[in-house]
Amino acid sequence: MSLTDKAIARIREMVREGELPPGSKLPPEQQLAAELGLSRNLMREAVKTLVVARVLEIRRGDGTYVTSLAPGLLLEGLGGAVELLQGDTVLELTEVRRLFEPVATALAATRVTDEDLAEIESHLAAMRDAQGDVELLTEHDAAFHRAVVRATRNETLATLLDHISGRTLRARVWRGLADADAAGRTVAEHEVILRALVARDPDLARAAALMHINTTERWLRDHLAEGDRVPTGPGARPNHLPA
Repeated sequence: MSLTDKAIARIREMVREGELPPGSKLPPEQQLAAELGLSRNLMREAVKTLVVARVLEIRRGDGTYVTSLAPGLLLEGLGGAVELLQGDTVLELTEVRRLFEPVATALAATRVTDEDLAEIESHLAAMRDAQGDVELLTEHDAAFHRAVVRATRNETLATLLDHISGRTLRARVWRGLADADAAGRTVAEHEVILRALVARDPDLARAAALMHINTTERWLRDHLAEGDRVPTGPGARPNHLPA
């Protein structure tokens, strides 16, 4: 390990062990550098790295503080990393979604409130109205699932699934463009999920979510097997469809 890496590891250890709890202010740079046996330049490099990782934040004119360490903050970089994945990894992410989201939907069924249900139902209503607009339909599709997962009251799970679904969003748009029947089926599958949540039935919610994700995964597998390439960037479309 370089000296900078050792400094990073030491500060992380101090945070992990509670010496520097969330929201606490770091000692002055010179003092901390002396305690860790580092030059001030190396200390600055370590702090910069931890700022990028959202472990620390610099408040101009005040000092350096430990962040809240909330999952949504610490996992923020995951979305950017996921967007850089290449090739058929969109299918791998769909597999991960299949493993996590049905369980999350079942958990949501045990914790969902009337307010949550109203939000989820509003996105479903918007999906019904947007069946002729694939992009808008997909936006409300994603919002529907975010609202469901937020109903679990598990911020870590919600953050992970939100980043994973961000990558699969374009695949769902592609499916809508390539398959004229996809919009109607998508709405129908979401209606089943909503009914399970309204009934507070975790087993039915799990099964409904699994069926919905399996539909997309099966479609992706079929098209990838035919040699199609799933577009991933903003506005991307499959090569065989008109722009």
